[in-house]
Amino acid sequence: MTRMIGLFSGLDPATGGIAVSGRSAWAGAIGRTAADLVCYGAVGPRDGLPLPGRVVESVSRYRLAGKLLARSWPANVCVVWHVGLLKLLPFLRGFRGRVVLFLHGIEVWRPVGRLTRRLLDRVDLFLSNSEYTWRRFLTFAPWLSDACHRTVHLGWGEPLAAPPPAPSEVPSAVIVARLAKAEDYKGHRELIRAWPAVREQVPGARLEVAGDGDLRPELEQLAGELGVTDGVRFHGRVSEGRKAELLAHARCLAMPSRGEGFGLVYLEAMRLGRPCLVSDCDAGREVVNPPECGLAVNPADAGELTDALVRLLTPGREWDDWSAAARRRYEAEFTESAFHRRLAEQLATHPALAPVP
Repeated sequence: MTRMIGLFSGLDPATGGIAVSGRSAWAGAIGRTAADLVCYGAVGPRDGLPLPGRVVESVSRYRLAGKLLARSWPANVCVVWHVGLLKLLPFLRGFRGRVVLFLHGIEVWRPVGRLTRRLLDRVDLFLSNSEYTWRRFLTFAPWLSDACHRTVHLGWGEPLAAPPPAPSEVPSAVIVARLAKAEDYKGHRELIRAWPAVREQVPGARLEVAGDGDLRPELEQLAGELGVTDGVRFHGRVSEGRKAELLAHARCLAMPSRGEGFGLVYLEAMRLGRPCLVSDCDAGREVVNPPECGLAVNPADAGELTDALVRLLTPGREWDDWSAAARRRYEAEFTESAFHRRLAEQLATHPALAPVP
């Protein structure tokens, strides 16, 4: 019988996208087997979370390493959900099994140190949330170009039981992302700079900004300087319910990010039949497949961005086609259960995970 260890940087969904996908992976695929869970961070709410084996968690790397050394770990496979946790492998006393590393995006788009390079060479199977994430990772780790790899697209939620609500009569676009200076690539500035031109063609158009962080004062100042404070609303951090309301009221999700490894929020929008605006330079295209379910633009091209926003905010046959296609694509490819099936299949059948002789 295959016994697994899961190394996760926390499973509390409140901490971010990697934790959200990790919790889903554990609940729907990994934790359904005989598996031990190791968290460098909080497990989070345990309701409905399968915990068939040992659970070890700590916010201190030293304490966590000590807890791992105090036990024996005779597992067949270790699934590592963040590249930084590879450094825990030497502390898994007795572990001689296969290693799987899941790649998400920005955490692997940077040069690696000597220790991380050696640990990457221990990985038997790389899984990535998108082909884009894998290709960009290889620009920093070219020696792994022949390594075993599979793309496992993420999933979120399940299909709606009823048709989604019609958007509000107020033509609005919504962007959902942290307003952090360290993540100033999501497209907030570009959208706000384009908004005066958008409103010239779509009177009353509104940009709904969900999220908070240290970038917010600069963005609010920019909206004021451009004279669109009445057309750009900052909601701060919102609940899951409020986020769903904003998406349902909007005509589109607009997040022309330059650095998405996947982008779960695109799935949230597509589930509601909302087309998406993505950039032409990251994994958003892989999810939305423009022009099937929305449009891709160069975020640095103000004219191109404005034209795309105007099209996405305008009701009519084109919008109806995008809306229907977005929902179909979500239901066919990107439900949470589809993600669980893809991940479980790779962990159960990939030849690279055959038992160590």
